Amino acid sequence: MVFCVKKVNTSWIWIALCRKTRQIVSYAIGDKSKETCRKLWNKIPLVYRSGKSFTDFYSAYKSIILQDQHYPVGKETGETAHVERWNNTLRQRLGRFVRKTLSFSKSDVMHEICLHLFLHRYDKEKALAFM
Repeated sequence: MVFCVKKVNTSWIWIALCRKTRQIVSYAIGDKSKETCRKLWNKIPLVYRSGKSFTDFYSAYKSIILQDQHYPVGKETGETAHVERWNNTLRQRLGRFVRKTLSFSKSDVMHEICLHLFLHRYDKEKALAFM
């Protein structure tokens, strides 16, 4: 998921979802580098880091996630469909994450605050649905 003011100034939202509850386990905001991938991985609670990790074929994952835990898969498998669904939900519920819109904000701080509030509410909804 990307939000940007100009194409030269992009930030990506990296997320880790629990496959069972669909709750956000961790997130990181940054560029599409190994460093941002590492930042996300280090923020994931240890109990989740010991399980299987399904990703797309982006090369940064391969260098961060242990080989015996990393399962790169294509979209046709459906293993990452819930992440794509989450990206769509974010764009539908928060107009500021759609680049060409009246509600677009130029402030990185406001983007992160709105994202944090959205994640809190989203996880709360998922926890109630899972009970």
